[in-house]
Amino acid sequence: MASVVFKDASRIYPGTTSPAVDKLNLTVKDGEFLVLVGPSGCGKSTSLRMLAGLEEIDNGAIFIGDRDVTNVAPKDRDIAMVFQSYALYPHMTVAENMGFALKIAGIAKEERDRRVLEAAKLLDLEPYLERKPKALSGGQRQRVAMGRAIVREPQVFLMDEPLSNLDAKLRVATRTQIAALQRRLGITAVYVTHDQVEAMTMGDRVAVLKDGLLQQVDTPRNLYARPANAFVAGFIGSPAMNLLVAPVSGGKAKLGHLEIDVPASAGNLVIVGIRPEGFAPAAAGFEIQVEVVEELGADAFVYGKPIDTSVRFNNASDESAQVIVRWDPKSPPKSGQNVTVSAKGDAIHLFSATNGERIN
Repeated sequence: MASVVFKDASRIYPGTTSPAVDKLNLTVKDGEFLVLVGPSGCGKSTSLRMLAGLEEIDNGAIFIGDRDVTNVAPKDRDIAMVFQSYALYPHMTVAENMGFALKIAGIAKEERDRRVLEAAKLLDLEPYLERKPKALSGGQRQRVAMGRAIVREPQVFLMDEPLSNLDAKLRVATRTQIAALQRRLGITAVYVTHDQVEAMTMGDRVAVLKDGLLQQVDTPRNLYARPANAFVAGFIGSPAMNLLVAPVSGGKAKLGHLEIDVPASAGNLVIVGIRPEGFAPAAAGFEIQVEVVEELGADAFVYGKPIDTSVRFNNASDESAQVIVRWDPKSPPKSGQNVTVSAKGDAIHLFSATNGERIN
């Protein structure tokens, strides 16, 4: 096993002006499961491919353990990768697919068979070793692709959106299996996904990227509880955090009749972040006109617009943006009704209206 270090690693594609990955500094600890997450085009897959040796590094360096692998060929990096597509050989059995890389590497048949059987036991694939890929479900094929990587006993395990081709229910089941398997094996793993729920449920730590820049890396709990900026705050969490630009007067940000203490350095405007569960019904405070109520059984979520027109959303160009409030599912309001909420003090996050950085 080994750690992974990105040191000022950058990738600039020919014909582009801005880097796809810009001076990435990131350390993955030995045996850690680290998830790279962010919207499309943020540089997460490029970062993974740089680590795998499939993309050139224009500046900086990458280390696996104590070894600088910046200019080392992919086959010599001692890594194994699982892609979004399973890329299984259709004419080979499951066992042959899993052991093929070992065969090419000249590993003796007895050793190949031992490693394949061990991986099959880990992945519950023993009954399917003699089947061809066409006789397997999507989830089983993905496990075969993982088994093919495991048998190589690499120092680092790389996964690029491996669950994207699975249906929603199977994705939930498989992500827990992958996380449990990685912890059992103790292999250093770097996992790429655009799904923040996947990232939060799988990673020991999560690195959030935007436009090629690392925004924050921390445990899932810390990312949720103390986002470093408005982007991370809005990206992490489902439903998303409410990000509202509020005017500041007399040291208080004002959301309708709800007043929030802000530092003197905040300026005339501040971004107030409140998660849906941070609101509570109140006699006076922030008024919302209800547009939609989602009743989910154990939870209910109210979606609506602020009645106070001086309050606007952080993403002003999104006309469909709504305030989201988690409500008691036993007594949700009706569409068209006005409701008033206050905010719990420890649930309020403040960000600069100028650069989006956290200010409290």
